[in-house]
Amino acid sequence: MEVINIQTNHKSEMIDITEIVKEAVIKSGIKTGICNVFTPHTTSGVILFENVDPNLQRDYLGQLHKLVPSNASYAHGGNADAHIKSGIVGSSVMIPVEDAKLRLGEWQGVFYCEFDGPRERMIYIKVINE
Repeated sequence: MEVINIQTNHKSEMIDITEIVKEAVIKSGIKTGICNVFTPHTTSGVILFENVDPNLQRDYLGQLHKLVPSNASYAHGGNADAHIKSGIVGSSVMIPVEDAKLRLGEWQGVFYCEFDGPRERMIYIKVINE
């Protein structure tokens, strides 16, 4: 398993980590299998998302903020919104690997979603042989 450290820069942001994940697949030496990308943090997430138009990232984060506003009254207080957004987005994705390549759709990328930054975070990448 590869552990990647990433520095986020904003309270809420999406970071394209596709190239990092591709590199981990190559380094694993596995030709066919599954790649799991996981964040161990309860205020962040990992998703597959459109990787061409950055406006979609802004739209996505904006809609999440409307759905789960940071200034609402939560029993948890503080960063409750970040925990809820993380629960909605999810903490991992699994991607098929064929010929040592991620089998992503034409417009798909792997994104790390920060909801309580800026922070230094970890991402675990595990490539499993078929």
